[in-house]
Amino acid sequence: MKYFLIAGETSGDLHASRLMFWLKKYDTQAQFRYFGGDYMKSQGGELIKHYKDTAFMGIVDVLKNLNKIQQNLNQVEQELKQYQPDVVILVDYPGFNLRVAKIAKKLGLTVFYYISPKIWAWNKRRAYVIKKYIDKMFVIFPFEVEFYKKYDYEVEYLGNPTLDEIHEYLQTPFYAQNFYVQNGLNPHKIIIALLPGSRQQEVKLLLPFMVRLALKMASPDYQFAISAMSHLHKSLYKPAIDNKIPLIWDQSYDLLRVAYAAVVTSGTATLETALFGVPQVVVYKTYWWQYYLLKPFVHIDYFSLVNIILGRKAVEELLQKRLVERTEKILNQILYKRDYYQRIKQDYEQLRRILGEPGAAQRTAKRIVELLSEKN
Repeated sequence: MKYFLIAGETSGDLHASRLMFWLKKYDTQAQFRYFGGDYMKSQGGELIKHYKDTAFMGIVDVLKNLNKIQQNLNQVEQELKQYQPDVVILVDYPGFNLRVAKIAKKLGLTVFYYISPKIWAWNKRRAYVIKKYIDKMFVIFPFEVEFYKKYDYEVEYLGNPTLDEIHEYLQTPFYAQNFYVQNGLNPHKIIIALLPGSRQQEVKLLLPFMVRLALKMASPDYQFAISAMSHLHKSLYKPAIDNKIPLIWDQSYDLLRVAYAAVVTSGTATLETALFGVPQVVVYKTYWWQYYLLKPFVHIDYFSLVNIILGRKAVEELLQKRLVERTEKILNQILYKRDYYQRIKQDYEQLRRILGEPGAAQRTAKRIVELLSEKN
């Protein structure tokens, strides 16, 4: 069968590539064309356009590139008309992909979606768009099944791909002593990991706070280390470099593997930190105007994935103001109150049980092939 996939950023590229790997196992005649990235390219098929030429983040960036976005949509439409795939598989990236869904349905094509947009957090009206244009949605959080039921739309939860990534990572050899030495860390001190995010705006706003926190909490008992991303400009990390706080480049999983506690920017990293069993404080900060502009449209009780999945507060969430003082207070509880530390670890165990077993990409690929075979 012929598959047309669209992923718009690094994580989507990775998840789509894993799906493609398993699609080839269940459909030996699988053919692929896609908008994506290097991970997808490694699975074969034809890369039409790299996501680096299609990904625009934030309101200003989108407005500046409206013409280019429309050109990309026009190109997708021409490709779909020419290729006539058996299915269009959209991976996250809702701003672009929901518009592609409308185009695909207009052309009479079958449309599946892997990794639902986070419409349960804001812009819930998109559920009606999804119901109208998406033939099958594969979600990655169990609570999303109940969310979509409110709109009389049946979705399937077949696992969370983050479980797959961590499971695969844990199969590789790891030598803690080498990690300490290579990154200039003291093997006799526990590590507090600081994860300022993987996007430019996140790092720009949260890294200075994390540096101030590390300086304020300097102690002979523990050390701070910052997870850094080489795809971002090195100048973003200048506050850490100037204050000689170790930067761990592109090794966030290695850092979490040895960390005792963590301060984590809200996002997928909060779930990853929990699955590594590291007690954490979740933080977030945005520009003040964005905060007040978007606040009325956000309708969730929690903003960290850990708490959202559990449906209650398991880890502390700190937003916007007085982050240094508030984070220091919670970190001290993690560091010095054993019962508090253990309670978070126990909550993480419940989180793992809710998410289930690794194998999301494999199960989803199998289900896609089954559905298409039934249709044909």
